[in-house]
Amino acid sequence: MFEVNITDEDEFITFFDKNYILFTNHLISISGLMNEKIQNYLQEKNLTYIVNIQLPRQKGKTTSENIVAKEEKNEDKKPINKVQDNIKVIDKLVRSGQELKIAGDLLLLNRVNSGGSILIEGNLIVTQLVEGDIRCNGNFMMLKVSPKANIVFHDVEVDNNYLQERLNRVELINNEIRITPVLKETSWG
Repeated sequence: MFEVNITDEDEFITFFDKNYILFTNHLISISGLMNEKIQNYLQEKNLTYIVNIQLPRQKGKTTSENIVAKEEKNEDKKPINKVQDNIKVIDKLVRSGQELKIAGDLLLLNRVNSGGSILIEGNLIVTQLVEGDIRCNGNFMMLKVSPKANIVFHDVEVDNNYLQERLNRVELINNEIRITPVLKETSWG
């Protein structure tokens, strides 16, 4: 995962042109004002990114268990958004025959091979291709799947035709499952 701040449009694009190979298989967390030129550039390069999403920080260099909850506040000191303290960050491949059971939220910075499975009660973000099984009961999941994948969201099987070839946000809104391509949006929650 890479974090980048947008301060100058041309400088941002020049930096990505010079270092493109570093970003091809990683999630890019972008802070700042996203304009149409930068968005089109990132889509043209087929890069995976999120915009203005505050991810939890790891305290020290130990494990993902040390992630600290952070709270953003507005001028009136009312909480706006709280990042959960039960999030796990994993940067390992989920191999065939391997099963992950997660009680909270998960940010998976790798792929799920065919035959691998994730059973999760919280929210899920997978930055690489999913070819295995996903069972998610959280408020949302964000992933890109192959035709081999078997995705179940709140006990409803999701048709892979809606998820192929792009990063998608799958969420439950008013007891209805909605699928939205992430790369066409600049902000999501």
